Amino acid sequence: MAFYSLFSQRVTSASVSEETLADLIANLPEEERIVLSLYYVKSMSTVDIAATLKVPERAIHSVLSAGKARLRASLPFDFT
Repeated sequence: MAFYSLFSQRVTSASVSEETLADLIANLPEEERIVLSLYYVKSMSTVDIAATLKVPERAIHSVLSAGKARLRASLPFDFT
């Protein structure tokens, strides 16, 4: 899964399996899953995501930030 590279070496060194990370992502709110997928998997810019979803770019930044924070908080180790 492309999200597995999202947290680079710190995730892999902490022994979080791809399946666990996929489960954590699946539990995110739909809006956050969509924006994170477009940003990380499809490599879309926040401008392009905003245009695609027909929302202001600042909303994309907020959702992206919230999604990453929620994902970090749900990891079974401290990611700070």
